Amino acid sequence: MAVNLSPPNPAALHPVPGVELGVAMAGVRKASRKDLLVMRLAPGTAVAGVFTQNRFCAAPVILARKHLANEVQALVVNTGNANAGTGEDGIRRALLVCDALASHLGCDAEQVLPFSTGVIMEPLPAERIVAALPRALLHQDDWLSAAEAIMTTDTVPKAYSRKVRLSRGTAVVTGIAKGAGMIRPDLATMLGFIATDARVPARALQSLLERVAERSFNCISVDGDTSTNDSLILAATGRGPAAGSRRDLLKLEVAVGEVARHLAQAIVRDGEGATKFVTVQIERGRDAEECRRVAYAVAHSPLVKTAFFASDPNLGRILAAIGNSGVRGLDTAKVDLYIDAVRAAHQGARDPAYREEQAVAAMKKPEFTVRAVLHRGAAQATVWTCDLSFDYVKINAEYRT
Repeated sequence: MAVNLSPPNPAALHPVPGVELGVAMAGVRKASRKDLLVMRLAPGTAVAGVFTQNRFCAAPVILARKHLANEVQALVVNTGNANAGTGEDGIRRALLVCDALASHLGCDAEQVLPFSTGVIMEPLPAERIVAALPRALLHQDDWLSAAEAIMTTDTVPKAYSRKVRLSRGTAVVTGIAKGAGMIRPDLATMLGFIATDARVPARALQSLLERVAERSFNCISVDGDTSTNDSLILAATGRGPAAGSRRDLLKLEVAVGEVARHLAQAIVRDGEGATKFVTVQIERGRDAEECRRVAYAVAHSPLVKTAFFASDPNLGRILAAIGNSGVRGLDTAKVDLYIDAVRAAHQGARDPAYREEQAVAAMKKPEFTVRAVLHRGAAQATVWTCDLSFDYVKINAEYRT
């Protein structure tokens, strides 16, 4: 039931020199699905990462953060089991997978980054993953298959690619992601892996990724819950042109940001049970953080999101969410509210010219914008969210069965 989201065209996904992909069926949770991905990186690849802010972070997150300080040789990803809430045993099982892959590749276990997604608080079947690793070591350039191998409740694989012209040649940027539920900033319940063949210093790569994440994956919300396993990785193999100048780095950041934003929005479009893709835009706040706070208050509200599902312009719910955002000194008598181009509220009250049938027509569309103007300053922020439907409850009620 994804909103205006189709599977990516394999021909539009560019291979990234210096990245080898391998996919296998390990039977982590279901016997007949792709559930194991190995990404082998060329020597000298710079790798950056950002991770969940959930204090109950998963064992693979703990290890990936630690191993990121080394020269990373490979990533190993399983779906079906999150290996979260599993204590020291979870760390041990994740290390078994890292050790096994390292022995195949001739590197140290500390040079492998592990990632997991799926059901929480169940032991990771490390022995199944280890047994399947040889089948995942066959060299491929199939990014679509890689995207399929990391899906959980996703209905559509998420992958995107583009090229960017730098001063010394053309670089490739290709990424994949998974996520459909337990989605909110810091990060979303998502795994994201983006690679480029550009040559970028590791320190510059980390700061670039942090800025990109703030403008993409940290601007989406499906249900307001932060996962234990969120991870976003950016790898620069150096097999293509160098991004040596400030201008080149800026152009590369724009390209990586475009890929990240496409993947982040695809997660919202594929939100569990989603029927609407909604842009929440807050304007004329005192600063960007204030605007984001108001936007998240609207995007996280179950009452607002169920009204989205019903195409019901229940203005009271939206205004209540804005007023409950915690912004100090917000003068509600100055707030204007729009549904697409329809001004529904003016100076904190129903616009005298407002006609509900106009807002209903706007909200019946699969995509629309809720825009609030605070009249407090010049800042703005945008968050992407979706509705909450009957199917969201059904999907999550039946998740473990």
